[in-house]
Amino acid sequence: MYNLLIIKIISLLIFVNVYGNKYSELVNKNIIHQENICIAYFASGCFWCVESIYEDFKGVINVTSGYAGGYLKNPTYRQVIGGKTGHAETVRVTYNPNIISFSKLVEIFFLSHDPTTKNRQGPDIGSHYRSIAFYENEHEKEIIKNYIDVLNSKEIYKSKIVTEIKQIEVFYEAEEYHQNFKKKNPNNPYILNVSNTRIKKFKTQYPFLFIN
Repeated sequence: MYNLLIIKIISLLIFVNVYGNKYSELVNKNIIHQENICIAYFASGCFWCVESIYEDFKGVINVTSGYAGGYLKNPTYRQVIGGKTGHAETVRVTYNPNIISFSKLVEIFFLSHDPTTKNRQGPDIGSHYRSIAFYENEHEKEIIKNYIDVLNSKEIYKSKIVTEIKQIEVFYEAEEYHQNFKKKNPNNPYILNVSNTRIKKFKTQYPFLFIN
């Protein structure tokens, strides 16, 4: 009886040790996976276009259109474009920092729109189209501020940069029909006449950004 008990205890210890090692490996893999995923938020005009711009870059895992920067909870698209929610059309960029850095995402943000036009981007007018670079921590905030300093020092723009620098508090995903809008609706008049023109201009002016 005693020997049987010893055998059971030894078997249990072996099982715990083996399973524990496998569980530890699994947890570590998950941690590593999470470390390879970061999120950034940007508002620079109509999210149909902005979403498509970021999706072109290697290292970007996913781009989601939504609303941020305001005060109304769970806003709808109609409420946001009504201009009374405080929110701006925003994209959430999920990316692998080992492939593309937050600094490059910030560079893409500034060079792919006009950060000197207040509450407007191209033909789109309203506070929900305003320029906002969101940050999650002080390091990201510093990167954004430093890049603005670089743009100002090189006098890239004739007018003052009016981009807001805000800490992200909450992001509300936009309605499903807004997600991957350009891919789903390539012949939409707005896509053909506004988004495609903006994207083409961006790629023509800054081809070096697309060199991996």
